[in-house]
Amino acid sequence: MLLHTIALAASLLASDVPVSTSASAPGRDLERALKTIEVKEISADIYFLACDELGGRDSPSNGQRIAARYIRSRLVRLGLEPGASDGYFYNYSLAQYGLNEEETFISVTRGGKTARMKFGEDYYVSMGSRGARSAGGPVVYVGDYEEEDLEDVDLKGAWGLVDPGAKVSRKRNRAAEEEGMLGLIIPFDSTSSKSSEEMYGRWLSTSRRKSSGEQRTYGVPLLYLAEERGADWVGNQEPKMGAPLGFEMTESYASGPLDGIALENVCGLWPGSDRELRNDVIIISAHYDHVGQRENGDIYNGADDNASGTTGLLAIAEALTEYGPMKRTVMLMWVSAEEKGLLGSRAWTLDPWLPEGMRPFCNLNIDMIGRNAPDEIGITPTASHPEYNQLTKMVEEHCGKEGFTKLNNADAYWNRSDHANFAKNLKIPVAFLFSDVHEDYHKPTDTPDKIDCDKLSRVARLVVRLLDGLQAPNLELRIGN
Repeated sequence: MLLHTIALAASLLASDVPVSTSASAPGRDLERALKTIEVKEISADIYFLACDELGGRDSPSNGQRIAARYIRSRLVRLGLEPGASDGYFYNYSLAQYGLNEEETFISVTRGGKTARMKFGEDYYVSMGSRGARSAGGPVVYVGDYEEEDLEDVDLKGAWGLVDPGAKVSRKRNRAAEEEGMLGLIIPFDSTSSKSSEEMYGRWLSTSRRKSSGEQRTYGVPLLYLAEERGADWVGNQEPKMGAPLGFEMTESYASGPLDGIALENVCGLWPGSDRELRNDVIIISAHYDHVGQRENGDIYNGADDNASGTTGLLAIAEALTEYGPMKRTVMLMWVSAEEKGLLGSRAWTLDPWLPEGMRPFCNLNIDMIGRNAPDEIGITPTASHPEYNQLTKMVEEHCGKEGFTKLNNADAYWNRSDHANFAKNLKIPVAFLFSDVHEDYHKPTDTPDKIDCDKLSRVARLVVRLLDGLQAPNLELRIGN
């Protein structure tokens, strides 16, 4: 036993393999590795990650942080090495924006006199995550805001004042935005039994909420006037549709950056055994966040989106420990803030961390892999996509071995998940496995009981087969046909 231990240590030193807990794992045996991926274990992980207690894993939230630590504890137990400079967490800052209420107001100028109206008292705004702006122009009458009545009305550079109680549709708002209208003014409906605060208070809390991710402008804002405001805007006039009402209005909406929020991607490294090839790092990614919960208490569990991919990556980690060191290094990466605009993968790909001398080789991303037909899987890039590459071809070749006989074109989702950042920012070959959206997408009904754990396990097995196939010494993953 002692001689065997000494011989093993000597061989490790001679081959320059990093000595870690992974060194005690069994040898490279693909079939044994595949057998570690079991439906019951996948089901257990899914039910934990998508449980109500994690609250939908919003970035940031306690549920998201608990999920990150759950993943980290599994990596520690399995013996994967830390994949970030300070451990298993790749830390980055999520930009945050908020409303400056003192600088947010509307001013109305009529007959040379200007009156200022205060946000939250005199009026409310329906969209709190808008970008900062100041916009002024004439106020025109748009009545009940029906599309057919506005066909010949020029709304460009103007504010529209609707009748109290008018129906405001999203479709009409989109059209008004395209026409260049500044926004819509909605007077309080005096026939209502509720106060303006009761009716519009939800917009007040929404406007005051801090927003994460990149700040965006959402088109035509809706300004709801309080009870005593706006009654004299029309007065005794009986204006025609599109007629100017004789005064100007300017909205100042002040929103700016606040202190950033600390977030983490979870990274585990499985070092390669070949002296040269181990510097090639195959990155397998999945996002572990979702969209959280709503003010009414609805929890968006995100079982398929993307507790399924998160669980698949955990199963792949288990399989790697049974397989043993591969020739190339494997990085397993669970990214956060995907639902905020792919921000976790963006942070890593703009400032990647790998051990000295190592370089990204390719990326395979898995997202929403637990629903729809059991024999179908979506793939991008396909042969008709400019980023089509040898990695995708290898995925296609292995699909049939796990029962995926129908390969769907997922090119429409090229920019919708984290692989896009690996392609854009690192210029490496990428592939994306995806089972497509369904009726529960981004709804509270995306729950663990609807996951096809057998399908999920076969996707994980497919990835392990691909990893095994990526160990050839002279492998070139060319991009383009």
